[in-house]
Amino acid sequence: MAAFQNPSEGRVMQTLLDILAVFHFLRPLWLLALPLIVWVWYRVRKPRNAGAATSEKIAPHLAEALTVGSTGTKRLQPIDGVVLSMILMTLAAAGPTWSRVENPFLSQTASMAVALEVSRSMEAPDLPPNRLDRAKFKVLDLIERRAGARTALFAYAGSAHRVAPLTEDPNILRAMLDGLSPKVMPSDGNNVTAALELARAELSKTETPGTILLVLDSIDRADLAALQPTEGGAPVVVLFAAPETEPLGALEEMASSSVIRLTADESDLNKIERAAESAYRAALLGDDRLDWEDRGWVFAWPAALILLLWFRQGWTMRWALALLLLGNLFAPNTARADVVDWFLTPDQQAMVAYNNKEYADAAELFLDPMWRALALFKSGQYPEAADVYSRMDTAEAAFGEGMARTRNREYRPAIAAYTKALELQPDFPEAQHNLEVTTYVLEYVESAREASDTGEDSGIGADDVVYDNEADRGADTQTDFSQEEKPVFKSTEQWMRSVDTEMGDFLRSRFLLEASGGNQ
Repeated sequence: MAAFQNPSEGRVMQTLLDILAVFHFLRPLWLLALPLIVWVWYRVRKPRNAGAATSEKIAPHLAEALTVGSTGTKRLQPIDGVVLSMILMTLAAAGPTWSRVENPFLSQTASMAVALEVSRSMEAPDLPPNRLDRAKFKVLDLIERRAGARTALFAYAGSAHRVAPLTEDPNILRAMLDGLSPKVMPSDGNNVTAALELARAELSKTETPGTILLVLDSIDRADLAALQPTEGGAPVVVLFAAPETEPLGALEEMASSSVIRLTADESDLNKIERAAESAYRAALLGDDRLDWEDRGWVFAWPAALILLLWFRQGWTMRWALALLLLGNLFAPNTARADVVDWFLTPDQQAMVAYNNKEYADAAELFLDPMWRALALFKSGQYPEAADVYSRMDTAEAAFGEGMARTRNREYRPAIAAYTKALELQPDFPEAQHNLEVTTYVLEYVESAREASDTGEDSGIGADDVVYDNEADRGADTQTDFSQEEKPVFKSTEQWMRSVDTEMGDFLRSRFLLEASGGNQ
């Protein structure tokens, strides 16, 4: 019976293979010292049977009287610890490496462009409620799992259109996804090639290429050539949004690892994430502009520990090591924190918390204002994040302030922040896109509120006089309001839901303009 591999074990094995494929030393000449260290160890270490060989030449009772200390042989000697420490330090000095130094201003996970088929065939109800809605749910789940990663969204049918540029804000993508339907597309069809061209153009703007996720239920054989990976380009992963019983059709000709069937559980999302992580690692390794990361500390720390424990002749290392481990295990948290301060700066400690998605703790530790603002934003402290961003005079900081104020429903300050970002950096497509969306949301919310407050939607102006008792106009009357309908005032969250329902009209108008000859 064939053994089934655990998905997590498969991911670990793939990571180990990737590391071994690029493992090398930055300073390999240091490795020439290893034979010399081994030779010194061989010459210094006493043979185990030296005492036995000497005792054979004299009488047993004299040998016993002349023997000092334990007569037993030692398996380990202090010289063993010293030599082991020297070997580890030599390996550390040689500079082992298997990864590139990541740019801190880039996302720590691969960027992804999602190209979603929005054709009439995607309205088939064989995947309840229908294929398109199930695909949307999967995309939303993927976005939530990729917290902090940049994702772009494209929609295609007979023509392809960019819905949202690369962004870390899941709320923007969620609103856009809700508005997508075959009704907003200018023409029906299945133009996969056009969608991939737009997605590759979007990913080419990033410093490290990402992954394209193509979500569809059918593909024409003529479009298969567009799915082939290009040199230095982003790989394409296909999510087949159709029932298990439906054949893949032309997709049968693709590699099995590149086509993933939509499932009821999260196994399909796990495969997509593995493909995105592999693409990001490959992109970092292939980027010659980035330096190789010196991983010598992996060997330096155990070497230093061995040297610290070897403080006298004799083998006391085992007891000292046990005491050290027990002391660290039962030490109070404050003592451990003090020890961490000896080796890591506050920003380094904050980065550890940030990588562990402990954003609130990271915001408390960061001294760098950009990183502190980002940690505040990711922890949901939008007013505090906007305040930190507003103190910096850069396009990125203005864009971050706009994002924070948009999340906090401060639309006018957000528009001002996006405008400032475009003034500082005119070529800023993300700021331009967010400015358009925020302006549209503000105009819709304000016009809807004005119509509800003034009664303009019913054609009654503020200066009109209307009598409800036409016969006795102007006379004193009494009216019972107990049965009358009371005015309904919507909360901000309700207004946002209303905006989401109108997003389809906004997208349809934009797509029609692009299809008629406007810029895509």
